[in-house]
Amino acid sequence: MQIPIFPLNVVLFPGGRLPLRIFESRYLDMISRCMKTDSSFGVLLIREGSEAEMATTHLVGTLAKISDWYQGSDGVLGVTATGGQRFRLLSSERQHDGLNVGEVELIPDEEPSPLPDQYQALSPILANVLDDLGRLYESLQRRPDDAVWISYRFLEILPLDLAQKQRSLESSDTAARLKLVDKLLDSVRGPIAH
Repeated sequence: MQIPIFPLNVVLFPGGRLPLRIFESRYLDMISRCMKTDSSFGVLLIREGSEAEMATTHLVGTLAKISDWYQGSDGVLGVTATGGQRFRLLSSERQHDGLNVGEVELIPDEEPSPLPDQYQALSPILANVLDDLGRLYESLQRRPDDAVWISYRFLEILPLDLAQKQRSLESSDTAARLKLVDKLLDSVRGPIAH
C-alpha cells in the first residue's frame, strides 16, 4: 500500500484528532487529493530534521483521514484529521514536488477490550477532560468502556515527551499503556482510589 507521508513533530494515535494548518503547496496538493478521493495520508513522528526540510522519521505511524476543514482568515487551510489504523513504513521516496510517499504495511488493530476493574476511575476522568478540551473532541465518538480507546486518548493529551508517546504507539500492549497512564496521573494528582 502506497500513501503520502506527512512527517510531523507529533504522534497521532488511532481515533485521535489532529488539527493542522496547511500552507506548503506540496501538502495543499496532498490534502486536496485526499479529500477528492476520500483517502488517507500517513503521519509519522520526525526523528531528525524538521517539517520544512528533509526529515528522517520513525517507522511506525498512523493513517489520517480528513474529518473537517476550513479556510482561515489569513488564507491558510485549517484541517482536522482523525487517526485511523497504525502502519509500518517499509520504504519511502521523495517526489519531484517535495512530497514524501511511502510503501507501508498496516498493523492489525487491537481488539476493543473492557476496562479492567483497577482502572475504572479513568473513564470518568477522561470524560471530564475531553469535555474541557472543547471543539476538537466534542464530535468524537466516545468509547468509555474500551481500554484500548481510553489508553490512546490519555496518551495523546497527557504531557509526555514525544519519544514516550512514540513507544506507546508502537506497542500493542493495552495493559502496559494503562499502567503508564495510571502512573502519570498518580504523579500529577495523587493515587486514584482503586
